[in-house]
Amino acid sequence: MGVAKVKNSKANILVVDDDEKTRKMMEAMLTPQGYGVILAKDGKEAVDVSCSKKPDFIFMDMMMPVMDGLAACYEIKANPVTKGIPLVMLTAMSEEGNKKLAIDAWHADGYITKPVELKKLLDTIAYFLHVT
Repeated sequence: MGVAKVKNSKANILVVDDDEKTRKMMEAMLTPQGYGVILAKDGKEAVDVSCSKKPDFIFMDMMMPVMDGLAACYEIKANPVTKGIPLVMLTAMSEEGNKKLAIDAWHADGYITKPVELKKLLDTIAYFLHVT
C-alpha cells in the first residue's frame, strides 16, 4: 500500500502540540502533500481555533499546558459547531488504557502514537476525510 498523496487539497489540518519541533515537523510533512496546516500550542488555543477556523481535521497531543488534549477534545466534541470535525489524539503514551480513555470517554475519533511517520498521518487523514 503506497502513501496516499493529495494534490491541491483544500483540507485544513489543525496540529495541536506544546512542542514546537513537533508542530513544525508535522507542518513540514503535511504542507507538501497539499494540506493547509494550522498550528496551536495548547488545548485552549485548539478549542478557540476549532471554533473560529473550523479545520477539516485535528491532530491533538494529549499532555499539554493550559488545557490538556483530552479536555480540549471533550470541549470540541461537545460543541455543536465543531463536534463533526475528526479528531485524532497524537501522543507518546502507548498504553491501551489511554487509547480506550481517549476514544471512549473523551470522544476522540482515533489515536496515534509518536513518533509518527508520514504514511500513518496520510492514511489516517484519508480514512476520516475519504480521500485517496
